[in-house]
Amino acid sequence: MIINALNGTVAIVTGASSGIGDATARRLVEHGATVAVLARRKDRLDALVTEIDAAGGTALAVEADITDREQAESAVQTVVDRFGRLDILVNNAGLMLLGPVRGADIEEWERMIAVNQKGLLYVTHAALPHLLKAAKDDVRGVADIVNISSIAGRQAWVNFGVYNMTKFGVNGFTEALRQEVTQQHVRVGLLEPGAVATELVSHNSQQVQDDLAASAAEAIPEPLQPEDIADSITYMVTRPRRSSVAELWAMPTSQA
Repeated sequence: MIINALNGTVAIVTGASSGIGDATARRLVEHGATVAVLARRKDRLDALVTEIDAAGGTALAVEADITDREQAESAVQTVVDRFGRLDILVNNAGLMLLGPVRGADIEEWERMIAVNQKGLLYVTHAALPHLLKAAKDDVRGVADIVNISSIAGRQAWVNFGVYNMTKFGVNGFTEALRQEVTQQHVRVGLLEPGAVATELVSHNSQQVQDDLAASAAEAIPEPLQPEDIADSITYMVTRPRRSSVAELWAMPTSQA
C-alpha cells in the first residue's frame, strides 16, 4: 500500500543492503518517496530494488563505499542527476567491532571510524546543498537528515570503547548541524536504538559474539526488529513542516 505523505520526494538510505536500511527504504517507498539505496553489496541492493519496483514503488541501487570520499560524493550526485532533487538523507551505515582497548586490533578501530563517522560526514557534506535547495521549494517546504546513532552514544560500557566514541561523536555532530540548518527548514534528527536484531553483531569474532549472547540473552529476550526502527525514521520525516524531532531514543521493552 502506498501512502502519500512523501509523494514527490527523493530519499537516500545508506547501509541499505540489510537490516534497518533495507526496512527503511521499503517504508519510505510505502509513504510515496523515491528511494536510492546505497551500500557495497550490489547484489542485495538490486534484489531490494526489484522488490520495490514490483510493489509499485521507485528505487535506485547505488553501489558505493562511503568511506571513500569520492565514492560518497559521486553516489549523491548520481541520485540527484537521476531524480533531479534530494529531500531526505538517512545515514544508517554502521559497524560495531567490540573488544578491550588493551591489545586491540587498530585496523578495526580505523574501520569503525571510517564507516560510522567519516562516511556519515562525507555523505552529509555532499547532500546538504541539495537538501537546502529542496527545503525552499513547494514540494514540502522542508527536508530531512536522520542520523542513526545508538544507545552506545548515550552510555559507555567495557569493550564498547571505540564504538562508543564513534556514536558519541555522531550525537555531537548531529546536534551541532541541527542548530546550523534547522531554521532553514532542513530538519536534523538523531535516532538512538537499543538492541535490534540485525547483522551488526555478526561483524565480530565468534568469541565476541558468544560473550555478547551469554551476557545479553536474559536481559534482552525480545530485541527490536529493523521494521521498528524504520517506523521511527518514517515518523520523524513525515512530521508537519512546523515539527522537528531532534532526538528519538528507541528501546526494546525488555532492555533496561
